[in-house]
Amino acid sequence: MKKIILILCLILTPVLITFCGDERETLENTIIVGLDDTFVPMGFKDSNGEIVGFDVDLAKAVGGNIGYNVEFQPIDWSMKEMELDSGNIDVIWNGYSITEERKGQVDFTKEYLKNRQVIITLKDSNIKDKDDLKGKAVAVQAESSSQEAVEKDKDMIKTFKKGELILFESNNDAFMDLESHRSDAIVADEIMARYYISKIGKEKFKVLDDDFGKELYSVGLRKGDDILKDKINNALLELKEHGTIKEISNKWFKEDITNIE
Repeated sequence: MKKIILILCLILTPVLITFCGDERETLENTIIVGLDDTFVPMGFKDSNGEIVGFDVDLAKAVGGNIGYNVEFQPIDWSMKEMELDSGNIDVIWNGYSITEERKGQVDFTKEYLKNRQVIITLKDSNIKDKDDLKGKAVAVQAESSSQEAVEKDKDMIKTFKKGELILFESNNDAFMDLESHRSDAIVADEIMARYYISKIGKEKFKVLDDDFGKELYSVGLRKGDDILKDKINNALLELKEHGTIKEISNKWFKEDITNIE
């Protein structure tokens, strides 16, 4: 019996080493992308439950360029930096805006899209500009750059209904609250807002000319993850040169709105 076991071990050992080696190599060459899977059109679940979107296509293209597999991990957006620090994800890639606060928590790649924090109301609302938000119920997604943008003006928040900003887990929740007339206005990324409105009815909403500031989208990485950052940056430039990023932008926005330098 001992001889049989010894023979089996000798036979199986190379197989196990090969298997474990392949698995380890796969894991080492995989990027786990953390995202809010309700954030249209950057990364969201379609009617079939598949994660799709502009950032999803872009991440796949970058992964192919640098020879990495890409996996998408839905996360609680309010916990995104913690998920990154803990190693549960490798990058935050989902309409992730560069802000001063986030610069202290993560490293950023090259920016690739311009964005504004816009104010959205119902079509028949009498709100015409930021001053009209006084006494109104204003909502944002929690721990978003929208929240950070509005909170820069603490004096304005004091003029909102109950002197506070209403927080929701997702932009979808904020939009539904607005549609139900519980909120009077929401502040959100313009790219997301205009795409969302185009899908559920332009006749329902209006986007004001006033905004809470301009931003740039980028990919967030752990501090010191310079090798991966350089690979992503080089890939973005190469994909721009090859016209791949323009194709992805045209697919989702009907035009090239990317901004890579």
